[in-house]
Amino acid sequence: MKKIILLLVAVLGLSSCVSKKQFTSVQDELAKTKEQLTNTKANLSKCMLEKERNAAQATNCDSQTESLKDQIKFLQENNKQVLNQVENLTNLSQSASANIKDVISQLSEKDKYINGIRAAMTKKDSLNLAIAFQLKKELTNGIQDEDIQINVEKTVVYISIADKLLFRSGSAIVSDKAKAVLGKVATVVQSKPDMEVQVEGYTDNVPMKSSCIKDNWDLSVMRATAVVRVLQNDFKVNPNRLIAAGRSEYVPLVENSTAQGRATNRRTRIVILPKLDQFFDILEQKPE
Repeated sequence: MKKIILLLVAVLGLSSCVSKKQFTSVQDELAKTKEQLTNTKANLSKCMLEKERNAAQATNCDSQTESLKDQIKFLQENNKQVLNQVENLTNLSQSASANIKDVISQLSEKDKYINGIRAAMTKKDSLNLAIAFQLKKELTNGIQDEDIQINVEKTVVYISIADKLLFRSGSAIVSDKAKAVLGKVATVVQSKPDMEVQVEGYTDNVPMKSSCIKDNWDLSVMRATAVVRVLQNDFKVNPNRLIAAGRSEYVPLVENSTAQGRATNRRTRIVILPKLDQFFDILEQKPE
């Protein structure tokens, strides 16, 4: 600015004493200086704008930097949580694996236990079939009677004998013919000392009463007891293997509406079965 003023003063001072050519030269120089001044101002404004833009960018970069720092911190914390979760899952997986192994081991032991019981039951079923075969063989040897039935039912062997073969009507005294049948039964029973023998008495629904028999309960029990006594006293079956039970009229095979039906329901059943304590011993065995 000072340079321009000096030039103006110089021009005014020398205008009277310089030539036109010099004056023109000074004017050109002044125009160039003005142009330079204008360009300098423009460049200054541009620089200022650039500076402001750079400052804004710097501020934005600082903000982005802080945001990135926050994100990094969040990711680091989240990564720690994930690592903890992975560690926990690993521990759970190991624990679950151990539990699964224990369960598999227990199932294996239970399978052995169940297979053992199945084997025992299969063996017992085979034994029952053998007993049934032996009984049929013994009873058909010299005794042919449709009133004697031998069957395997629910893993036990039973012999059903009609009461007309064993007793007189209303009586609990075993007949001589019946003793021959019971003797053959005793032969089979004696060959199986680990089996128990349960004798069950059944009646029809016709009321029974006498001086020594109160009702059908009495009659059914007395008949079962009479058969047990024959097995014990006449054929030496160990009494601790014998069971006497009366069922009265309440478990009929058929309707009691006919004479034939009532005759069918009057029967004595001899059941050959494993000793209950041995059976429960099998059930209570713990897996090895």
